[in-house]
Amino acid sequence: MPAPTSPLTVGELAEEEILARILARLGPSPVDVGPGDDAAVLRLADPRVVVTTDTLVHGPDFRLAWSGGRDLGSKAAAVNLADVAAMGARPVALFVALMMPDDTTIEFVEELATGLREACEELAPGCAVAGGDLTVSDTLAIAVTAIGDLPAGRRPVLRSGARSGQVVAIAGETGAAAAGLALLFERFRDAAGAAVPVDGALLDEREASLVSAQLRPCPPIAAGVRAADAGATAMMDVSDGLIRDARRMAAASGVSIDLRTAALGPDPALALSGGEDHALLAVFPAEASIPAEFRVIGSVGDRAAGLLLVDGVAESSDGGWDPYRDWDGQAG
Repeated sequence: MPAPTSPLTVGELAEEEILARILARLGPSPVDVGPGDDAAVLRLADPRVVVTTDTLVHGPDFRLAWSGGRDLGSKAAAVNLADVAAMGARPVALFVALMMPDDTTIEFVEELATGLREACEELAPGCAVAGGDLTVSDTLAIAVTAIGDLPAGRRPVLRSGARSGQVVAIAGETGAAAAGLALLFERFRDAAGAAVPVDGALLDEREASLVSAQLRPCPPIAAGVRAADAGATAMMDVSDGLIRDARRMAAASGVSIDLRTAALGPDPALALSGGEDHALLAVFPAEASIPAEFRVIGSVGDRAAGLLLVDGVAESSDGGWDPYRDWDGQAG
């Protein structure tokens, strides 16, 4: 019987070979000039461009014991697509930089590319990876830059546009990703605190959906443009928790925001404090026809700039996720 072969790693391939395998998984890029040249060329409706970037680093942002390549690729795309959507723009292209140790398997890289493609197809049809970079690193990391297109003549929706008398609404779930992360930390770490692979047999259907919300979020990307069409005056991606991000919106707008726990589902405390769901928080004029994806969860007042209230009471907690505060120092 022949001896089993070891998985092929990126350290055994030339950069061109790695890139060719990635491009084979990404599929065609709907831009004027895509991957393969020194830079991409995009055709946009407006001379203004929405640009955002986010980096996921092994350890504080993901654990390889928990996240497969498809999960990581999908999440890296989703978190950037949500930022574009929060500006009322349509995502059109992603640029991906991969920093990989030599022993990263090429199978993992191909799966990561598949996850990037799937997230674009599912969340933002018409958007695709249009370029990027590869390099060697002691730590696996993926940095994604997303480009968004504004309808001609439309202003971006900023977080600073909320005004007293308007209503606060949200599209997407809040708290699920944090609940999933809590399950991972509780059930899938060894005695030393290091991550161990997820055993699906230990999760019921609801728990599995919570873990999926953490590992592979599905933010309501199309709702961003619809909110802008409906006249949203302020909007932002809820990446660090509703308490933290609503307070940021209030501060940027120079208003107070009052959230209602009755509108936050069966576990308001988790919905307020949990991060990484990438829901869209928006503010609309009281008379606006709010898109169906959004539900009203509060109101805007003028009590004090940056004041966040919950059921009329000033909220003092920080809530949410802060990698500098909350990372346990482990990788895995």
